[in-house]
Amino acid sequence: MHRDAPCHPRDPQDLRRRLDLDRPAASGRSTGSALALGLGVGAAAYLAWMALRTPPRPAGVQPVGHFDISRYLGRWYEVARIDQHFEKGLVRTRAEYSLAPNGRLQVTNRGFDPRRNRWKEARGKAQFVGRPDVGALKVSFFGPLYAGYHVVALDEQYRWAMVIGSSLDYFWILSRSPVLPDGVRQHLLAQASQIGVDLDRILWVMLDGANPTGG
Repeated sequence: MHRDAPCHPRDPQDLRRRLDLDRPAASGRSTGSALALGLGVGAAAYLAWMALRTPPRPAGVQPVGHFDISRYLGRWYEVARIDQHFEKGLVRTRAEYSLAPNGRLQVTNRGFDPRRNRWKEARGKAQFVGRPDVGALKVSFFGPLYAGYHVVALDEQYRWAMVIGSSLDYFWILSRSPVLPDGVRQHLLAQASQIGVDLDRILWVMLDGANPTGG
């Protein structure tokens, strides 16, 4: 019976080769962690910038002055709009503006989907982009992503309003009642046309069977 052969140190070159093979994996892990950290910091910085930035205002759009947010609060019926994917097919649409206990402006949009026979609701937040007596705000329903909200026409009694977003593709006519007062439709459409809104794209919304045009 033979004894076990004595244990000899490995060849130094073999050890170096094995160490070199191990290094890329460690280096790769380190590089991957640094890259992930960098991307995380970059994403956080981008989201912070998005939250602070002022959304664009279309050329020719002038928000109203002497704006009183306390009078603007409450329920508004959306009697007309340029259709967007988030409202497509909805009827009986309305918006509710309120103040949270911390003083922040809250927005709740609601509409009925007749195809699915159910209500859809979206909750968001809004804030002024400048002075609080000017009807220029920004609204968010998706975290730090804000869109423009420019009140370009407003009744002295706050019975109706016309709003344009970050581009002329975003357009709404709001009313305190499902029916606009006589003559208001023509007045608002004339102003919208002067701003550059495509009147052929405006959809008049069915609100509980009322005629939204006031005609």
